Amino acid sequence: MAETSARLPRLLSVLQSRPDWPGANLAARLYADTRPEITPRTLRRDIAKLRSLGYPVHATPGVAGGYRLGAGAALPPLLLDDEEAVAVALSLRSAATHSVTGVGEASVRTLAKLEQVLPARLRERADASSQATVPLTGPGPTVSAEALVVIARACRRREVIEFSYRSREGVLTARRAEPHRLVQAGYRWYLVARDLNRAGWRTFRADRIEDPRSTGIRFVPQDPPDAARFVARAITTGPYRYHARILVHAPGEAVAGRISPTAGVLEPTGPASCLLTSGSDSLDAIAWHIAMTDLPFTVLEPPELIERMGSIASRLSGRLADAASQ
Repeated sequence: MAETSARLPRLLSVLQSRPDWPGANLAARLYADTRPEITPRTLRRDIAKLRSLGYPVHATPGVAGGYRLGAGAALPPLLLDDEEAVAVALSLRSAATHSVTGVGEASVRTLAKLEQVLPARLRERADASSQATVPLTGPGPTVSAEALVVIARACRRREVIEFSYRSREGVLTARRAEPHRLVQAGYRWYLVARDLNRAGWRTFRADRIEDPRSTGIRFVPQDPPDAARFVARAITTGPYRYHARILVHAPGEAVAGRISPTAGVLEPTGPASCLLTSGSDSLDAIAWHIAMTDLPFTVLEPPELIERMGSIASRLSGRLADAASQ
C-alpha cells in the first residue's frame, strides 16, 4: 500500500504533463526503475485508484489506446515541485502588471489560495523574490487573457482557428490558420501559425488578433518552424527599412548577454565570433545599438550602414579633438 501511495502522485504528475499518453509509454515512463512485477496491469489498477479519488482519467481501448486526464466538475489539486510552486507564485504576483488584461483580480485570488498551502520555506523564497523585484510597466498594447486561452488551447489540441487580424495600417482581414505556438517577447505576445489564406508560416501579434475561435477541425502540423527563432527573426528584421548583418568578434554567449532577443538574431560563426542580424527604420539606431555592446565588430551590410557609422565615428573624433584642444 505504501508503494501504491508513492506511485499515485508520480502518475498524476505525468498525466498532467501532456494531453495524451499511450498506455505502454506511460507504464514505461513511470515504472522502468521499479521491480519487474510492476506491469501495465499495475498501471490499470493505479488509474482506477485515481478515478476513485475523483480524478477523471479517460481511457481509449485497443492496441493504440492510452489515457487522458480530463476536466472534472471541480478543479483537482495539481502536483507542483518546489521550483514550480515558487514560479507560479511569482507569476501570479506579476500578472496584474503584465500585458495580459483581465487577470489581475483572479491572480490575487489564486495567489491567496496558493500561499495558504505553501510550506514556510517556499513562501519565504517567493516573498523575497517578489519584494526585490520592481516591474517596469508602460502603456504598450495589451491582449485579453480570454483570447490567449482560446489560442493556446487550439495550439495544444491542434485545431484550426479563425480570427480577424488588424494590420499595422489598421486594415482588418479575416484569417484562418493552423496555430503552432504562442511566443512572449517582452510585453508582446506573438502567434506562430500556418496561414491557410496565404499558404505559409506567419507571425501574428496577439494584440491585433480579434475574436479568435476554434473550428474544431484537427490538423497535422506541416514542418513547423522553431517558434522562438521564427518570431525573433520576424520582429528584428521583417518589418524594417534597413536589414543589417554584423560580424561580432566575440563568442556567442558573450554577445547574447548584451543583445536583447527582440533586437537581433545571433548565429554562431566560430568559437570566437557570431553573426548578428538586425533591422530598423533608422541607421543611427542600429549603429548606436551595436556600438553600445562595447565589442569589436565588422559591418557586412548594408553599405549605407557602413557609410553612416564612418560618418558618426568621424564626427565623434572631431568633437573629442575639439574638447582636447580647449
